[in-house]
Amino acid sequence: MFIQFFEELKSAGLPVSVREYLTLMEALDADLAYKRVEDFYFLARATLVKDEANLDKFDRVFGHTFNGLDLMSEMPTTEIPEEWLRKLTEKHLSEEEKKLIESMGGFEKLMETLQKRLEEQKERHQGGNKWIGTGGTSPFGAYGYNPEGIRIGQDGSRHRRAVKVWDKREFKDLDDTVELGTRNIKVALKRLRKFARTGAADELDLDNTIKSTAHKGLLDIHMRPERRNAVKVLLFFDIGGSMDDHIRVCEELFSAAKTEFKVMEYFYFHNCLYEFVWKNNRRRHTERINTMDVLHKYPSDYKVIFIGDASMSPYEITYPGGSVEHWNEEAGHTWIKRVTDLYQKAVWLNPVREQHWDYTHSIGMMKELFDQRMYPLTLEGLDSAMKELVR
Repeated sequence: MFIQFFEELKSAGLPVSVREYLTLMEALDADLAYKRVEDFYFLARATLVKDEANLDKFDRVFGHTFNGLDLMSEMPTTEIPEEWLRKLTEKHLSEEEKKLIESMGGFEKLMETLQKRLEEQKERHQGGNKWIGTGGTSPFGAYGYNPEGIRIGQDGSRHRRAVKVWDKREFKDLDDTVELGTRNIKVALKRLRKFARTGAADELDLDNTIKSTAHKGLLDIHMRPERRNAVKVLLFFDIGGSMDDHIRVCEELFSAAKTEFKVMEYFYFHNCLYEFVWKNNRRRHTERINTMDVLHKYPSDYKVIFIGDASMSPYEITYPGGSVEHWNEEAGHTWIKRVTDLYQKAVWLNPVREQHWDYTHSIGMMKELFDQRMYPLTLEGLDSAMKELVR
């Protein structure tokens, strides 16, 4: 199995050597992994990966090679943040969604009840409709169903309706080395072009060199700045959660954008824009970037593109504290409004099929915040979005 692991790493393009593989074997002989899958993962990663750009490839190979091995770690526990228990007002939902919700009396009551359950419950619970556990219809736990609940101990979203997500999830950076299966996305991005010659004169101006040499009778070299696409782009990628279903198309877009735009910056967020963003998903809890600093750093002539499914609890858009992962002092719509006010050319690309948008209330809310400038992440939608940005 270890030989296969090493060979698949090589096949995936990771620069691993036999010496590094032997070092890993020596570490295993010394029992440094303590026979735990998680320990072996970190040991192998530290031994075989020399560049952070290869971490995502390593994870893919590791998951494929050792698929099926049980993880031994227990679910981390922590106290409920006190601010999560603050009172929030009524949800902004459509009438159809309100009829589907069999809630426990609103957000405040839901959080108070969760705190009581954590204090009262002493053991694992399976099924049922009250305790924190797996299966069943309790609003607290994993792998069950409740239209308004708090997800605890589940490795991913299934119904996309959790009000809070209790687990600390790890998101992965998009791999900008992914090559497109088709050139059509790049062709669509070419609409967003405005060429100019700026910077140092480091390119040979052949026509003027020939003319001047012929006129003067001696070699007279002329240089000029390189012709570049002068369009400046800011990309904001929704990452993790329900966006895991759309990783491939986002990587293709990311790869194409890095090729087409010489002046481009990107940031990650989750579900809705709040007071901070990040550029490294493995360090998103420790290396956060203040969103206001981003708005101050990049002037209003940037074109802004958000990429996300906009599928979330309406709390996340409309109320302080609505974020699934932290207490946000200001509502998500406040930050979106700041962006659209500063950048007159801003669009939202949605990988969810357009015919399904009406079934998710938060998509309609986000579309309205972007003044209807939301487009499906298809070739036709991408083409329309580029036309909007150059209009």
